[in-house]
Amino acid sequence: MYDELFEAWRREWENPGLQSLPKDFYTRLADYMRRIREERRMMDEESLRGKLLKMEEENVRKMIDDLVHARREKIICLIERGEAIPSSALTEEEESLCSSLLSNREAFETILKDVMQGRKPQVKSIRAKGFLVIRILRELPQIVGADMKIYGPFKPEDIATLPEENARALIRQGAAVELSV
Repeated sequence: MYDELFEAWRREWENPGLQSLPKDFYTRLADYMRRIREERRMMDEESLRGKLLKMEEENVRKMIDDLVHARREKIICLIERGEAIPSSALTEEEESLCSSLLSNREAFETILKDVMQGRKPQVKSIRAKGFLVIRILRELPQIVGADMKIYGPFKPEDIATLPEENARALIRQGAAVELSV
């Protein structure tokens, strides 16, 4: 994992554009960090192996910090310029955050337009595109969403944000009602 992290870090710093990362990259990095910490806990810190593990952990922490901050800045710049963000370049976590950032950008543009036209700005609720907020009406098992993520299980009166396709299906079945946020 160290080599994969180093390569991702190097590519991100050498190229101006957002570089592709596997969808599960951050999850695997977290596992890697956990393994390093566990191994260090069982190791004598004064031994050669203990010192090497400490150096490895410090290097990994620095690269992760640099990588995440560089990617955040690139993503924010793309959003600010109104450019498309290739979802194939994003991790699962970054995809979720981008939809929120895009919604926020659209909300600020709406405020700008309202003010420029002499109208009182109306801040509409911000929700991720392609998702609906629903109230569950009956007990439901776990479902696999259109985004291939697991949702549920649900009990009556639970509030959930689901991919629109799944939410609409539950509404049609009488298992949920849409909420306006």
